[in-house]
Amino acid sequence: MSKAPTARVDQGDDPYRWLENRDAADVIDYLKAENAYLEEQLAEQAELREALFHEIKGRIRETDLSLPSPWGPWLYYQRTTAGDEYPRHYRCPRPVDGSLEVDEAAEQLLLDPNALANGGFLSLGAFSVSQDHNRLAYSLDTQGDEIYQLFVKDLQSGEITALPFEHCDGSMTWANDSQTLFFGELDETHRPHRINRYRLGEASSTEVFHDSDGRYFVHCYRASSDRQLVILSHSKTTSEAWVLSADTPEDTWTCLATREEEHEYFPDHGLHEGRWSWLIRSNQAGINFALYAADEDRPQREHWQELVPHDQAVMLEDVSLNAEAITLTLRAEGLPLIEVRPQGVAPYRVQLPDAVYSLHVQNSLEFTSTVIRLRYEALNRPAQIRELVLADGSQRVLKETPVEGPFEADAYESRRIWATAPDGTRVPVSLVARRETFGKPAPLYLYGYGAYGHSLDPWFSHARLSLLDRGFVFAIAHVRGGGDLGEAWYRAGKLEHKPNTFSDFISCAETLIAEGYTQPSQLVVSGGSAGGLLIGAVLNLRPELFGAAIAEVPFVDVLNTMLNPDLPLTVTEYDEWGDPNDPEAHARIKAYAPYENVRAQDYPAILAVAGYHDSRVQYWEAAKWVARLRALRTNDALLLLKTEFGAGHGGMSGRYQALKDVALEYAFVLKVFSMA
Repeated sequence: MSKAPTARVDQGDDPYRWLENRDAADVIDYLKAENAYLEEQLAEQAELREALFHEIKGRIRETDLSLPSPWGPWLYYQRTTAGDEYPRHYRCPRPVDGSLEVDEAAEQLLLDPNALANGGFLSLGAFSVSQDHNRLAYSLDTQGDEIYQLFVKDLQSGEITALPFEHCDGSMTWANDSQTLFFGELDETHRPHRINRYRLGEASSTEVFHDSDGRYFVHCYRASSDRQLVILSHSKTTSEAWVLSADTPEDTWTCLATREEEHEYFPDHGLHEGRWSWLIRSNQAGINFALYAADEDRPQREHWQELVPHDQAVMLEDVSLNAEAITLTLRAEGLPLIEVRPQGVAPYRVQLPDAVYSLHVQNSLEFTSTVIRLRYEALNRPAQIRELVLADGSQRVLKETPVEGPFEADAYESRRIWATAPDGTRVPVSLVARRETFGKPAPLYLYGYGAYGHSLDPWFSHARLSLLDRGFVFAIAHVRGGGDLGEAWYRAGKLEHKPNTFSDFISCAETLIAEGYTQPSQLVVSGGSAGGLLIGAVLNLRPELFGAAIAEVPFVDVLNTMLNPDLPLTVTEYDEWGDPNDPEAHARIKAYAPYENVRAQDYPAILAVAGYHDSRVQYWEAAKWVARLRALRTNDALLLLKTEFGAGHGGMSGRYQALKDVALEYAFVLKVFSMA
């Protein structure tokens, strides 16, 4: 086999900066050479990769129908077909008996992404049917750079019109006249900064809102009642909302509360005590948020009345509205909870069968519905769509994601254990394995993220069964910086507290080893994006603790990226990581930045994956990191870089393409652990 590609070393503080020269011939050649080296190193696993792909694919029902959503005179749904990368979108007339039975003979194909992709990358952004059901607004990203082209399809004639706008973020929101659309525009740093109004048939659009502050993202959406439109401008710490009747799209927008640093609020519109009202989730009384109500005609902050008070122990994560109830999504002790407050009935909490799970409300039904849908899954239980009767809390499972072939949920056991961080904080770890695997050290796949307040609630994976059935344990480290235990948990892992994320993850790994679940040579760690930063940081701190690592689109060149305000999204990240133009923040980031802190020591086997068109984490972050590792490490463990030239931040877009990427990662792990 040939040697790994050697990256040119330039003089200066950043010797691999030349890899940032996008589209330069020497950069393309180098990335292609790395891809070729990966294929050469994994050549012996070619049959295994193919077998894993077919094994995983064999568990997925390739031809299936999504659960239809009733709206007006139609049922809307998707259908997947064997061999197709993307689901097709359909509708059929709504049965008069109120059932969800699809009439295939009368169905109408609304959109076929397979035909639009034509074998290439495709990401569907907006998919929005007008209020009169006669038009479909949709947007497409065909490169992975998250820049979208906008389209409107006439659902009666089939005519498709490409709208003449560039640099769009993909959002499209209808007014109630079914003629007016609001869409978002990106600035030169890839930030959604402007909302425009467009009336069908006109040659141009009109700006209705613009935010010049580089920290804020701007978004337009319809309220739950369908009576109001909302523009939300939101940074990592502060928000401001403007509202407008959906019946009068050319009127002036009204601000609910002018921005005030550290005040985040999120409005929706529905019924409260029989009156049309604004329901506002706000942190003005405390970091875990409270719920306020205001009359429709008096939405300003001075008229807000407290409805659900702030709770120091319980995070109010979300609010869902319909005509029958207010539904709260709460978080307590690391788990999501659903509390229903029906009109005129005592509140209650939804009861669920598992101790560790993922749960959220699916806002896919009409505002006037007497039921809502919940999506529920666990590490050992495929996703279920449950119907909840709002008046009494009764539930039924409408659909469970099928697992083809032999599968028995009870053959797998889900657990939650707790690690103790150096400062005494208890950190939850969720695990799943075949029941017979527990009780002895086993190969273990540990996943982490720990940023932006995102929660890693346990989820089911068809692909993961290929590891579990080979004797692996899968674990999730719910480290600080995520939102797993509420807002305080998030704040304890950002800015000056960011090192807590890394020490938490190391403590989780040490606990898994100490309690006999695994041993260092059998421990693979994985994370993507900001989770890739986590992986890069812990590899520098404790490389001997891990046998292998996978870093997907890893944010490992954090200091250089944060020092370049011309890069997409940099300024918006200051509230998460700090502004490195401040000497104190610069020193803090430099102390943990994975790229800067690579040093002469042994590292475990590493697979890094980048997306060439990634606008969030540039491809060169992984490339520079791997180059520096090659130059400085003191051992020759497998070190591979894969650059997806046809993908962005989310990887390859088609479902089969994504499965092949998973098969590659699993084959890499099995090779490193001498299990293949």
